[in-house]
Amino acid sequence: MKIVFMGTPDFAVNTLEALIKAGHEIALVVTQPDKAKGRGKKLVYSAVKESALGHGLLVAQPEKVRDEEFVEKLRKIAPEVIVVVAFGQILPESILSMPKFGCVNVHASLLPEYRGAAPIQWAVIDGLEKTGVTTMYMDKGLDTGDIIEQRTIDIAPDETGGSLFDKLAVLGGEIIVDTLDSLEKGTASRTPQDNNKSSYAKMLNKDMGHIDFNEDAAKIERLIRGLNPWPSAYTSIDGKMLKIYRATVEDDENLTVVKPGTVIAVDKKSFTVCCGKGTLKILNLQLEGKKRMDTDAFLRGYEVKEGAVLV
Repeated sequence: MKIVFMGTPDFAVNTLEALIKAGHEIALVVTQPDKAKGRGKKLVYSAVKESALGHGLLVAQPEKVRDEEFVEKLRKIAPEVIVVVAFGQILPESILSMPKFGCVNVHASLLPEYRGAAPIQWAVIDGLEKTGVTTMYMDKGLDTGDIIEQRTIDIAPDETGGSLFDKLAVLGGEIIVDTLDSLEKGTASRTPQDNNKSSYAKMLNKDMGHIDFNEDAAKIERLIRGLNPWPSAYTSIDGKMLKIYRATVEDDENLTVVKPGTVIAVDKKSFTVCCGKGTLKILNLQLEGKKRMDTDAFLRGYEVKEGAVLV
């Protein structure tokens, strides 16, 4: 099929490369404009642009896809389908109605659950046992289009936002090839979403990573995993930010009531913090200005005392 592909971050790369491997014609790759990063404000390509250029594909980076000049460019290409994966812009009706087979989105949740920007991380934070990938026909709404196909995977007990991201990215590449095959054969299903069952996965920000030790240890542990590796869960010790990347829940029923956030035990490999319910054993972390490391390495160079309070 003749495809225009729209995507920006790492998650979209697997889908693009799966389409290339399957032998589809990628007439154009559309991604967000280059961004200036770092102290030198050097322009950095998106992950999708890097992949596209590596395959010798034509790339476009419109500031706004709704601009008539860009829409006309798409009309001249006349794609049979437009595949969209975490692109970052809303498509206007002039583009949605253009391709013969429509605009197909690859979304990292089992819609209608977890519409929105961060379905992968919220699935971990909320303690789901399963999630997956959905392909759908795009419409004017936010992830509201009719479902074509879904694939489900289990969420492991130690799953992080990063590990689940990697698994679903691979799954996205697999499902889109099958979806386009069914579209071409005329066998693709079309299932309207039940809006009564919808939920929204809001965008992540750094502030949401601040740990409130008044919460249950199990809830905090899910937050730590869901925000690993970015934006990361954090607290502070001795006035310095302390990011926490891995911890285990310890249910100590005999624990004497102490202020949540208090360090109640320290050994050579870890330290344990009291929470609103249960305790957390901290196993991997990063102190402000230092590298990320396991707690045993951290404790060899930094003294954490029982009774210290993380805030």
